[in-house]
Amino acid sequence: MPYLLDTCAILFIAESTADLSPATLQLMDAAPAGEVFVSAISVAELACLQERGKITLKQHWRAWWDALLKRTAWTCLPITAEIMAEAYGLPAPIHRDPADRVLIATARYERLTLVTTDGKIRGYPHVTTIS
Repeated sequence: MPYLLDTCAILFIAESTADLSPATLQLMDAAPAGEVFVSAISVAELACLQERGKITLKQHWRAWWDALLKRTAWTCLPITAEIMAEAYGLPAPIHRDPADRVLIATARYERLTLVTTDGKIRGYPHVTTIS
């Protein structure tokens, strides 16, 4: 089963925190190459979070991201016009966070299970999630 990691899930896995369930962490560890995806929107979120001092990474966000993708088998998906059309055509009710909309749209468009601990996303009935 292919997965899309939201930005928090990326941080939780990369920084080895216990915020995801043990079962989900096992799934991510066991997932074959080409089964775990991240979105380019997460790059923007990580950059903003680090620049605003909301997260502390061991190095500049760009170097951290590049190193992360080199040591994992994760694939970074681009934000396409099709994904943006999906993001702003999602069935109601959907909250307004643009990054979350892009993540949900990407998961739906690419038929991926979204890995997230975000309660708003997990409560959205039009996307498959695990935490």
